[in-house]
Amino acid sequence: MHVVRVLGKLEPGGAQLALLRLSCELRRRHGVRTRLIVGDATHEGMCLAQRHGVPAIAFRTRSIVDPVRNLQWQRSQRFAGWLTDKLADADLVHAHMVGAWWAVGQVIQPGTPFLATEHNQVNWPRRRVRSLRPIAGRIDRFYAMGPAAWQFAVEAGVRADAMRPARSPIAGLNATLRQGLGTPRLTFAGRFCPDKGPDVLVEAIGLLHRPDLSAYLLGDGPLRSQLVDRIEDLGLAGSVFMPGWVEKPWAYIAGSAVHVVPSREEAWSQSAVLGLGLGVPVVGTDVDGLANTLSQYRGITVAPDDPHALKQAIADVLAGRWHLDRLAARRYAHQYTPARIADFYLAEYQAMLSDQVRSRDLIDSSSGKEGSGRIAAAETTPPEADPDGSHGSRGAGPTSRQPWQHGALMASIDHVAPADTATTGPASPTRPARRRTDRSPRVGGTRPREPRSRWAVPMGIGGLPHG
Repeated sequence: MHVVRVLGKLEPGGAQLALLRLSCELRRRHGVRTRLIVGDATHEGMCLAQRHGVPAIAFRTRSIVDPVRNLQWQRSQRFAGWLTDKLADADLVHAHMVGAWWAVGQVIQPGTPFLATEHNQVNWPRRRVRSLRPIAGRIDRFYAMGPAAWQFAVEAGVRADAMRPARSPIAGLNATLRQGLGTPRLTFAGRFCPDKGPDVLVEAIGLLHRPDLSAYLLGDGPLRSQLVDRIEDLGLAGSVFMPGWVEKPWAYIAGSAVHVVPSREEAWSQSAVLGLGLGVPVVGTDVDGLANTLSQYRGITVAPDDPHALKQAIADVLAGRWHLDRLAARRYAHQYTPARIADFYLAEYQAMLSDQVRSRDLIDSSSGKEGSGRIAAAETTPPEADPDGSHGSRGAGPTSRQPWQHGALMASIDHVAPADTATTGPASPTRPARRRTDRSPRVGGTRPREPRSRWAVPMGIGGLPHG
């Protein structure tokens, strides 16, 4: 099987690393060949693909990719045209990120299975989301990472029967304690950008007044210099360390006293699941899919953008005042080993190819003509800039977030945080005002993720839900 994987943006990051690991595991276990085609790539991102043995080419390569004006979010006719002859030999095409799957939808040949994954919350005005419908309706399988991405896909016009929860492989679940690190220690792993909230964590560490605590902030990004300055201002330079982007974060997280995920937006945190799998207490925020990842007493959540609540939760963990279900946390994390996720996607890909053959045979037998097996979509092509006059960043405007509604595709399991209904954070150029609803009382703004079942959630192959 030959898979062409089209990615909007390639740089060192969680989503990119996950799909590279998936490609490697599909090749190792099942002989599936993957070719990676990228919109915008950094030099470090291309090197990352090379280290994983995944052949990659890029439409544009640069030292730094703009966090907003890039092909993860932008719809580019030039990128779509460049893709045209690069998809011809694929058994199927799997596109990741809205800018990529929109471009693929412009040029993919009829009859080639068309799969898409959305890894992030997409905060677009409703008019721009609905302008995706001519392409979204052509997608044969859509994988949504978290409830916000699912709702985005619904509003974009993806067919209900095409939708599945996305899954990411988690490596390093058997890691052991690395020698030479400070103890007790706190860890964070993620991009240094507003969505991930490292600035909130630095403020919380400053409020802890724990000179014995070492903090390791793994990652890089546009907030790095700001974080360095703030760490110095707070007098934390001797206890807060920033080793840069780390390909194997488990070397730091294993044995930590607490792992913190202070995100303002988080569809599904790989570092949180890694912490759960390593038996490390995880403190996160009550946002999107992260809230349910830490439910069932697997972890603790606090309100986003609240350093005082975050500080209190960390202090309570360090003092042993929370009793979490670490066995349940480990069981949850081990659903996402690279082997299991590769097997899941292999089954999905095989099903797509089988459906393609059956559809073509049905059309051939009924009409006597060669068929494509694909329902034609309306030939509507937006201009290079988005219809509302902007160029497609996720922060261009708020999005309506409602419960997932898919009738027969649902099974009642504890999976997803509910829709938000009250503003709790300031808007920014890349993040609109956040909305949420308190779903149970908090003590000091903090609560463990108690067992509950509030959502009807789609099940994937093997009945494995994404958290």
